[in-house]
Amino acid sequence: MKNLQETADKFAVIETLNRFAAGLDLRDNDLLNSAFAENAISDFRPAGKKAGFEYPVLEGRETIVSALRGSLSKIDTTHSISNQRVIIDGDKAVMDALVEAQHLPSNDHSRHYLMKNRYDVELLRQGDAWVIQRVTIDNVWRSGDSTVLTDI
Repeated sequence: MKNLQETADKFAVIETLNRFAAGLDLRDNDLLNSAFAENAISDFRPAGKKAGFEYPVLEGRETIVSALRGSLSKIDTTHSISNQRVIIDGDKAVMDALVEAQHLPSNDHSRHYLMKNRYDVELLRQGDAWVIQRVTIDNVWRSGDSTVLTDI
């Protein structure tokens, strides 16, 4: 029975990152909110630095969702998640995953910026759901026009 619960927890942890990505791609704030703990931390600095811009550490679910909603308001995105590895320890989990993120200006799909990022995620069980406590995003490779992310 323990293996069955651990497998269910691993799928639930992976689903949390899927909620995050779908929330971004669909511009669904409720879905995006559901992925984060109230006091979550999002650190995009490693990826941002490699892409040539500075992005602050964001603290708190409301701050994270508001910042993402604002910075991606004029950008269409698609996120694809792969290579998830999950370790469960009681009501805590860690996951690393690769996330490919395509960015296109909403008014000009002839331009794009594609990033392959490594996500290091710490999660907590809250009730029946898992939520992101901390996510650190580092870039593995990128291609296209980086100004897509900064010319908004």
